[in-house]
Amino acid sequence: MTKTLTTTAMALALTAGAASAEELSLLIDNGPSTIAAFEALTAAYTEMHPDVTFSIEIRPAGGEGDNIVKSRLATGEMTDLFMYNSGSLFQALRPERTLVPLNDLENVAPLNDSFKRTVQDAQGRVYGVPAEGAMGGGILYHVPTYQELGLEVPRTWDAFMANNAVIAEKTDKAPVIQTYRNTWTSQLFVLADYYNVQSEEPGFAEAYTANAVKFADTPAALKGFERLQAVHEAGYLNADYGAASFDDGLHMVANGTGVHYPMLTFSIGAIRQNSPELIDDVGFFAQPGDDAEKNGLTIWLPSAVYIPKSSEHIDIAKDFLDFVASVEGCETIVEVNGAIGPQLVPGCELPDDVPTAIADMLPYFEQDGRTAPALEFLSPIKGPALEQLTVEVGSGIRDAKSAAERYDRDVAKQARQLGLPNW
Repeated sequence: MTKTLTTTAMALALTAGAASAEELSLLIDNGPSTIAAFEALTAAYTEMHPDVTFSIEIRPAGGEGDNIVKSRLATGEMTDLFMYNSGSLFQALRPERTLVPLNDLENVAPLNDSFKRTVQDAQGRVYGVPAEGAMGGGILYHVPTYQELGLEVPRTWDAFMANNAVIAEKTDKAPVIQTYRNTWTSQLFVLADYYNVQSEEPGFAEAYTANAVKFADTPAALKGFERLQAVHEAGYLNADYGAASFDDGLHMVANGTGVHYPMLTFSIGAIRQNSPELIDDVGFFAQPGDDAEKNGLTIWLPSAVYIPKSSEHIDIAKDFLDFVASVEGCETIVEVNGAIGPQLVPGCELPDDVPTAIADMLPYFEQDGRTAPALEFLSPIKGPALEQLTVEVGSGIRDAKSAAERYDRDVAKQARQLGLPNW
C-alpha cells in the first residue's frame, strides 16, 4: 500500500498560484531519512521553478515495496519519478524497455563511475542518479555500553560473539537487535558478510553469475547464514525480534537497550532525524570474519531515482534529476540528513563534524583493499526470497544450510528470467 504525502515543495508551488503548473508524481520508500531528503529536494527545486508541483507517494521497503515498483512499471501506472535500488535489482527492471536514459544531462557524466555502472545497461546508457552517498553494511553498536564494559571493537567473528557473551552476562541489554517486522532488515548478516566471502573466494562473484558455484556448496558464502543462525541459537536477540520494526531497532541501538544492530549506514540519517541527541552514542564496525588481518567492509552504492517511459512529463522530470545530481542537490540532502558516507557527486564534500558511526566507517574507504561492493553490485542476480529465508533462519524456523539451498534455487529462477548463460 502507498500513501500520498503533501510536501513542502507542493505547498510552495500552490502558493505561487501558477496557472500553468506542472505536477510531478514521485514514489519513494518509507524511510524517515528518505522522506526528509525528498521533501528538501522538492522544496529547493520548487523555489527555483514555482510552476512545478510535486506529489510524493510513500511505499514500503523490502519485498512488498519491490512488488509495488515492478507491478506499476508493468502496468504503465508508475509515477513520473521513482526511487529504487541500483545494482542487480535495477537490472531486473529491464531498464532498456521501461526507463528513460539520462546520459544527456549535464550532471550525469561527472558522477562517480562505480555508481554509474550500477544503473546502466550493456550499451552504457545511464538511467538513474544517486539519492544519497555510498554506505557501509556492518554493525551499528552502542558506544557507551562498550565503554562501560571495557569492550574492544571486534575484528573477528569469535571476538564479536565473545562481546555478546559479556553483554548477556553483565547487562539486561539485548546483545544483538533484530527487527523482523521489516523483513528486509533480516538480510544484513548474510549480505554484509560479502567482504569476507571475497577475501576467501576472490572469484566468487564471477563464478556465481556463471552458475559455477552456489551459496550452499561454498563454505565462505554459507557462513553468513550460519552466523545469523548462531546469534539466534545463542539467545542473543531482543525478545520482540519478530515484531520489532526498523525504527525500533534504531531507537534501541541509540538508547542502549540493545547493543549491536546489523544495518546499513544510511540509517544514521534516520537516527539524526529522530534522536539527534543520541547520534554520537552510535558507532559502527564492519561485519567481522575469521581473520583479523583481513578485516574489511562490504559497501553499498545507493538507491537511485529513475524516470519510467510511461511518464507524461519526461522533460521536466529530467530537469529535476539533473538538479538532484548537482552539487547543490547533493548538499541539500547532506544538510537535512547529514553524511552517511562518501559522496558520489564530485564537489559535494562531507562536513567536518560527521557522526561517530560515519567517522568509524571512513577509514575503511581510505585504505586500499579494505572495501568490497556487496554481491548485488558485482552480479546481476539477487533472489527476491532472501529476506523471507533470513527471517526463518534468524527465528530458528530453518537452518542455515537449508536456507542457502533454497536461496540457490530462488536465484536460478531469476537468472533464467534475465536470460543469463549457463542457467
